[in-house]
Amino acid sequence: MRTPIQDLEHLHSKLKLRAARVARWSKLYDGEAPLKFASPEFQTQTGGLFEGFSDNWCQVVPDATVERLVPVGFRAESGELDKAAWRAWRRNECDVDVSLALLDALITGRAFGLVWRPGAETEISFHDVDQAIVEYVPGKRRVRRAGLLLWSDGELDRATLFYPDSVHRFRRKGSGPWAQESVSRNPMGVVPLVALENRARLRGKPVSEIAVVAPMQDAVNTLWAHTLTASDDLAAPARAVLGMDRPTREILDDEGEVIGEEDLPIADFRRRKLLWLEREGASIAEFSAADLANYTRVIEVAVRHIAAQTRTPPSYLTGEMINVSADALVASEAGLVAKVTERQRFFGSALREIMRLEAIAAGEPERASALALGSVVWRDPQFRSEAQYADALVKYKAIGVPDEALWARMPDTTAEEIERWKAMRTDQASAILGGDMAAMYGIKGADAESGDAA
Repeated sequence: MRTPIQDLEHLHSKLKLRAARVARWSKLYDGEAPLKFASPEFQTQTGGLFEGFSDNWCQVVPDATVERLVPVGFRAESGELDKAAWRAWRRNECDVDVSLALLDALITGRAFGLVWRPGAETEISFHDVDQAIVEYVPGKRRVRRAGLLLWSDGELDRATLFYPDSVHRFRRKGSGPWAQESVSRNPMGVVPLVALENRARLRGKPVSEIAVVAPMQDAVNTLWAHTLTASDDLAAPARAVLGMDRPTREILDDEGEVIGEEDLPIADFRRRKLLWLEREGASIAEFSAADLANYTRVIEVAVRHIAAQTRTPPSYLTGEMINVSADALVASEAGLVAKVTERQRFFGSALREIMRLEAIAAGEPERASALALGSVVWRDPQFRSEAQYADALVKYKAIGVPDEALWARMPDTTAEEIERWKAMRTDQASAILGGDMAAMYGIKGADAESGDAA
């Protein structure tokens, strides 16, 4: 059994090792890709010419996924939307921060959510893989034994170690030893740090969306380097003068006597694009320009491989959408929609646990139990037009689906909006029962004419 300071050092060493492994994925997302797969001769010739160059597909792939991962509410076990959970979510601006956390999880494999109540209201915050780490009870993947959160206040490094029954706070200066500041009881009775993991395997670690893209990204960068180098030297036709000596000029001494000759600089002729052919039989030959399409065709194949391996629609990568029907566009996005739906299951489990902890921190155990068996409401991962939504909702209405269920299917509809619409419907019905038919149908007939006349 480790002591708290031993746990701190153990988890801190694991965090640093993990952060070093995933640093590559963050750099690739930012476009920092060193040139690979190029021969030593090519790298010697080009030097640092292509440092900082990247045709960055590693950013497009996670961005295409995270833009469709939008939580819009939380349901309890009964299926009712939990308005208190959504208020806490909005109060902590999680509707903004969760997109950053999910993006980090897609890039590095993990992100973390922390629930705590330092004062009158519960706080929910998200942290990256450099700041937080969770350790589980051996043999139980879902039972958190301890959690560590690190940060710096500018002068000191600080750490908070969470156990189910206690919270230990430490500080240190520079690379010195950790010193314990305080120990307090954990009123929540559970480690309040939750990992948002991207597609974890039963036997394996969470993966990065960029891990699949990285090899093809390196290949594309090298192909572009070859293309740009070839375009510099071989994109224009090359000409050669045949049957004529190289242009020369005489070298004179101080007295004007010819003492030799030297070659004229060819660069001057290239710049002026002029040359006099004075020898009989001299002619000009031409070498055709290189076909750079040989390079671009291979790049296009590499990009299609990226699209297939990551289930990213080709239109996201190539930008080609000429005369594409609506059905064909939906079919091209089917893979991405399926991937996003799969990620909703993994991330939804973590977000549901975060909101369960929020209810525990708020002192509402019954609501916490209902949220634990509830679900996260996500925005539809399939992008549709308003006409498509309207057509689908009319057909659902025709088979008797209640209005509230139809409203919930509309994109970006919140629990507050549904409650407001219900109240407006009730007010409208009350006005009709009170004899105010204009509330239902508007002003008609003579009333309309008299109203116009007035």
